[in-house]
Amino acid sequence: MSGRKRTYLDWNATAPLSAAARESVLSALDLQGNPSSVHGEGRAVRALIDGARRDVAALVGAEPAHVIFTSGATEAANMVLTPDFRMGRTPLSVGRLYVSAIEHPAVREGGRFDRENVTEIPVTPAGLVDLDALKALLEAHDRAAGLPMVAIMLANNETGIVQPVRQAADIVHKAGGIFVVDAVQAAGRLPLSIIELDADFMILSAHKLSGPKGAGALVSRGEVLMPKVLIHGGGQEKGHRSGTENATAIAGFAAAAREATGGLEERTAAILRLRDGMEARMTELAGDVIIHGRDVSRLCNTTFFSLPGLKSETGQIAFDLEGIAISAGSACSSGKVGASHVLTAMGFDAGLGALRVSLGSTTTETDVERFLEAFGRIAGRRRQGVAAA
Repeated sequence: MSGRKRTYLDWNATAPLSAAARESVLSALDLQGNPSSVHGEGRAVRALIDGARRDVAALVGAEPAHVIFTSGATEAANMVLTPDFRMGRTPLSVGRLYVSAIEHPAVREGGRFDRENVTEIPVTPAGLVDLDALKALLEAHDRAAGLPMVAIMLANNETGIVQPVRQAADIVHKAGGIFVVDAVQAAGRLPLSIIELDADFMILSAHKLSGPKGAGALVSRGEVLMPKVLIHGGGQEKGHRSGTENATAIAGFAAAAREATGGLEERTAAILRLRDGMEARMTELAGDVIIHGRDVSRLCNTTFFSLPGLKSETGQIAFDLEGIAISAGSACSSGKVGASHVLTAMGFDAGLGALRVSLGSTTTETDVERFLEAFGRIAGRRRQGVAAA
């Protein structure tokens, strides 16, 4: 396989670093100062970070002062998912966290909440958060224990299904709760506005939109309601996140954010054409293929499919041997490949294997054709195996 060209179709796991982001990272490496230093070298790095804050804020329609840089989305989630908040200088208690059953593990684990204070919100068979169930849960919430917090992803990382977060925000705020939106997979693929989504907090990750790994952000709606500090130290990021800022990764994050806000409609339309054509061919090649979420709104780049009789592990290895990089869902669980909690939440048999193809801005028709050729061969071998059994 050493001479075989590889085809990368796992953009939801990590998007390849863009040329602009790479150049920004390399340029930032030449800056020698500490951003907290008052001399010229330090001020140069501080200026870079301040500019990056404006770029990331523009990505989600927020104020630059409301962007807190972190090491990634997992840290941002652990920062905001806490029972301890402040309203200005006044302590504020959050009694229970409600997360959808299809959340990424970074959110689903509950952050700093005790597990007994985390409740899952069911989803419908179509893979959408059950808003009636959310409303019932919040109506039954014990206000004496503290406010409710609800965390729901804008777009699912496995299925790509876009969630009804704006409607959820109405329900949460009518119940007096705090609403957190995981926008990691949606950034760069959907128009984003923290105001229009009516979110109190939004979670972002640089490497999902062609920035470098090791940078993320927690974006807040304002500056009055804020979570208890997670990382203590020198008081960087206005005291919300101590530690010398990772200026090189932040510079790449900013470049990726700038690229993501430009030409979004044309870019997503082109990717959608590739994906829809690919799915049509998949159905021709294997009539029993199941494409999850096909009948609801999805990200333009995501296809999460099952071939009955093909396990996730077997399928992923088979495609890898064909030179195709795809995944079995979330790539953020230390390389584990197992039953999808997302499909289980949607009511599918836990033993049903599933694989995810996720396209990006540099994916070509040739890439898709290579995948389809491999798909046809793997589906054919599966049928032969079933027949032999």
